[in-house]
Amino acid sequence: MAYRWTNDLTHDDVTPEALFLNRRQIMAGLAAGSIAGALGTSAQAQDAPDMEPNSWEEITGYCNYYEFGTGKEDPANYAGSLTTAPWTIKIDGMVDKPGDYALADIKQQMTIEERIYRFRCVEAWSMVVPWNGFELADLLDMAGVQSGAKYVAFETALRPDEMPGVSSRVLEWPYVEGLRLDEARHPLTLMATGIYGRDIANQNGAPVRLVVPWKYGYKSIKSIVRITLTDKEPPTSWNKASAREYGFYSNVNPEVDHPRWSQASERRVGGGFFSKRQPTTKFNGYDEVASLYDGMDLAEFH
Repeated sequence: MAYRWTNDLTHDDVTPEALFLNRRQIMAGLAAGSIAGALGTSAQAQDAPDMEPNSWEEITGYCNYYEFGTGKEDPANYAGSLTTAPWTIKIDGMVDKPGDYALADIKQQMTIEERIYRFRCVEAWSMVVPWNGFELADLLDMAGVQSGAKYVAFETALRPDEMPGVSSRVLEWPYVEGLRLDEARHPLTLMATGIYGRDIANQNGAPVRLVVPWKYGYKSIKSIVRITLTDKEPPTSWNKASAREYGFYSNVNPEVDHPRWSQASERRVGGGFFSKRQPTTKFNGYDEVASLYDGMDLAEFH
């Protein structure tokens, strides 16, 4: 591994949940400038309120997880039926140690870190999420990636008895995703197991999901049950549904619009009714990944 990633958003940016909610209530009636001092929030949070992490309620209440329905509130309403323990991940394909790995055993071998990442949906809404998890590269090293492997394929659980949304044909099930191996091994790429220090909620992809913060959110596949190393570009669910609208790479890029809407700006969830849209930043602001795409036409390989 070339290096370990370091947060530019730090633990000081995470407002304790109770304080966060209290502040939201007070801010409804007072000027923001006087509130920050009264509550003793971090200097960085005051100076950059757009980087303040969203609340647990916002993160868990406004979700896309079509296995539980296409409405933003459907996952919170219906994902409680998902059984998340015990949980096993099959790792196979071009690896030295294929097998069915218990997530509990995997976590004992991994370093769990807090990663505060910007999250950008292709629908042009955004959040800031304080994840907990481990680097995917460490898991790949545990399994032993064989020479010749070029891609990593992922698969979500498919449980019709627990996932009411899969009765719909809005997508082909199970949900699948993929990354190039160098993307998968980048220090930013996280296997998230928690949010705000709690176990990750079912509607957010419990018990373990991928987080690739420089790509649109649908690349960050939830409730992973299988990881396959391969030498061929794997199929992805949204690309299969509409390759013109959802490319394999799906990097956040204000210069490449979705065929049906602009990607030049985004709406911050929780910003309030009168909040202004914010300009979208290329790679969602994670410039350190730009070298992964040197020489590529990011409009063609969107």
